[in-house]
Amino acid sequence: MKLASLLCALAGLVCFGPAASAQVKITRETGKIAIAVDGKPFGDFYVSKEYAKPFVWPMRSASGVAITRGFPMEPAGNGSHDHPHQRGMFFAHEDVNKTDFWNNEFTYKTPNRGVIALDRIEETKSGKRSGIIHATFNWRDPHGDTLVVEDRRMTFYADPSNRIVDVDITLTAKTKVVFGDAKDGGFGIRLADKLTEEHGTGKMVDAGGAVGEKQIWGHRSNWVDYSGELEGQKVGVAIFDHPSNPRHPNRWHARGYGLFAINPFGNHVFDKSAPVDPTPLDPGQSLHYRWRVVIHPGDTASANIASLWDAYAKTK
Repeated sequence: MKLASLLCALAGLVCFGPAASAQVKITRETGKIAIAVDGKPFGDFYVSKEYAKPFVWPMRSASGVAITRGFPMEPAGNGSHDHPHQRGMFFAHEDVNKTDFWNNEFTYKTPNRGVIALDRIEETKSGKRSGIIHATFNWRDPHGDTLVVEDRRMTFYADPSNRIVDVDITLTAKTKVVFGDAKDGGFGIRLADKLTEEHGTGKMVDAGGAVGEKQIWGHRSNWVDYSGELEGQKVGVAIFDHPSNPRHPNRWHARGYGLFAINPFGNHVFDKSAPVDPTPLDPGQSLHYRWRVVIHPGDTASANIASLWDAYAKTK
């Protein structure tokens, strides 16, 4: 086996074509970090104090189609304009010692809103096959006290057909904290309207073959794929829950209106027959999570999502 093929197999990726054509460029800019793959813009990682939490927006397919909603970064026009706190790809939770880091826009008047603020950029690295953004963030309560320190490493892979992102997050408690058993939490993407079940052609499928929000929301699964048609192209996006994650497989907060999220903190809130199960951390204790995002052409079957998850599940 050639070295390039071996590296792809070990990473759980599907690689095509000559290695020379693959590259990921990471560029620091004011308030954000730009990501380009094979000379094409993929998206920007926003870390400015202008926003209450960091996010990647937009997120584009290999063909250049944005799978994320434009609002509120762009005018809504005739599109949806609900939940402005759901921008691109993000990670947060609504109940950390009763502080809300999810529904936390600066314009909101709700109480106990927290901020996930950049501490420092640890590393940015471009590469022929992948690029890395490594940063740390402070989860601050309304008094400005840091409850949790987040260490986030995102790896963006070069691939002619798919756009693949690995997200590796470690949360370390600065004080005694409890992540509540609450609905609005976890790792999520706000999808373009035309890719959703309610506003477009979208279709959700999980690892067990369940289809649609009614069968998937609140249930556990190794992965979920959300696919449909955008700008005349069949495209989809899958989220993989790594087997090493606490409580794997985790429950899905995936909605027909366009929120596509996996929530490792919710239990009873999704299933009233299940016990209330908060997640406490003593000072210095950590939680470690890994997710993979695959933006692909075609639908769940043609993109071989099940096989791609099998490969990802074997990664260390």
